[in-house]
Amino acid sequence: MHYEASVSRSLRIPPPCQTFALRRHPSVQRRQICEWECTNGQDAVILKKLLQRLFFGILLRNSHVFRIEHPNPPFSQSFISLYKRIGMQSNSEGRADLMTDRSEPETLSLAAPLTRGRRLAIFAALMIGEFLYGWAWNSVDVLRPFQRTALGLSLVQAGSTYSAQGAGALIGAVMIGQLADRFGRRLVLAAIISGYGLSLLAGLLVASYPQLLMQRFLLGMFAGGVFPVGVSIYVNLFEEGFRGRVAGTLNACFSFSIVALGLALGRLGGHDWHLLLWLGGVPPLILAVVMLLLIPAGSSVDRHHVRSAEKLPVRELFHATVRRQTLLLAAMTGLNFFGYQAYSGWLTTYLTDTRGLSAAVAGDLVAWQFAGNIAGGFVWGWAADRYGRRFNAIGFLIAAAAILVYLAMPTNMLLFRLVGLVYGAMLCSSVIWGPWLAELYPPHLRSTAASIFNWGRIISFFAPLITGFLADRYGLTAPMASAAVAFTIAAIIWLKQRETLPSRTPASDIPIPPPIDPSFVVDIPPRTPAS
Repeated sequence: MHYEASVSRSLRIPPPCQTFALRRHPSVQRRQICEWECTNGQDAVILKKLLQRLFFGILLRNSHVFRIEHPNPPFSQSFISLYKRIGMQSNSEGRADLMTDRSEPETLSLAAPLTRGRRLAIFAALMIGEFLYGWAWNSVDVLRPFQRTALGLSLVQAGSTYSAQGAGALIGAVMIGQLADRFGRRLVLAAIISGYGLSLLAGLLVASYPQLLMQRFLLGMFAGGVFPVGVSIYVNLFEEGFRGRVAGTLNACFSFSIVALGLALGRLGGHDWHLLLWLGGVPPLILAVVMLLLIPAGSSVDRHHVRSAEKLPVRELFHATVRRQTLLLAAMTGLNFFGYQAYSGWLTTYLTDTRGLSAAVAGDLVAWQFAGNIAGGFVWGWAADRYGRRFNAIGFLIAAAAILVYLAMPTNMLLFRLVGLVYGAMLCSSVIWGPWLAELYPPHLRSTAASIFNWGRIISFFAPLITGFLADRYGLTAPMASAAVAFTIAAIIWLKQRETLPSRTPASDIPIPPPIDPSFVVDIPPRTPAS
């Protein structure tokens, strides 16, 4: 569809700028791009100032073509009145200042849409990749006793391997997400899949504690890129109304990898635990090649047709129009990680020390929460597709209530199982965060935006210190109850953010051009023909 109209006469902009086109690009579903084209540099500067003042969005430029790409559902397809004038600034030579080629975003050609069979094949490969990623990530816990014995590590040294892996994941999520948005998701995804496979195999060569820390750090760095890059790929594979169920399915694949790893440990661990490294390290190398074959280079799944104008795409997340949103989302994910560490991290200790249960019984109760997490992923994925992304914030509120009930109720196995099941099911309402974070920002920033989820790990690093301090002074109940506060605040922040499911987006969420301060407007001097 293509719309064209004259600019309001009060603008008095030179002829090359007196029309604008509003059209839908085939690779941007349910989004519209407002596009203006100028024929000379002076008009380009005038129009750039105008667009920056009138619209909430990301300003992209290639040559003399300007685009405002809205992260919201499409704004009105009717005539948009441009009713104020802006000035033109020139340099000492009397020519308008232009953006340099180095700062101009690159526009890519639009590729043909993928067939349904190709899209399903890519999603199947993503499911396998999520399973293998879960195997590699959770091997740090499963193999800890064996590596501790083999290397003669203390309990503190053995536990620090997870910290090294978590630090690598945080760095990987931030950096790799940006690389995917800038250079393409296809190559980056293949690199990180083969990277965590090779890093897991490197565990076969580890012979000292420093080597183990380095191996886990590298594995975490590659694994940290799986979430943001994977999200940006399946968000481009499926419509908004199906992405929640996709996220729930991938969540289940990750959870089932933990079950498979535990079963494999029971059958093979007694023979040679190194076999678990081979089983988890070799398949990713094959899968990386498959990904390169399945994802066409230059397709909408590989990269958006417009690249970021910033060398570091993360800087666009702190643009004045979205800075507050980005900071609130980072705080929300941090509270999520803090709440999980404060409650789930101490649960086994609470059940054995405070409630006096055996380790076997405590493990059984924790398993009920794990079962709730798997089932809840499917339910909350469907709910987010049906009722909107913000609807799932209810899950955090119920999880907070379940925590308080769990800590206050008498020691009863049936009640512990039921409340634990509810807590586990409610906690994974955040399964929609991946697609939702990607939808809150322009398509060319989807990998970078999804990485916000992992920014919260910074807070989780301090959670054991804070909760440990509270546990020493007030007992385990106090720090575990603080998780309910964290989840409640996170839910409030969640509800304050924008809805991105089109069918649930209120009219108030659609951006309206704000008025221009008349004091900013200066007269445009008469144009003289070039000699």
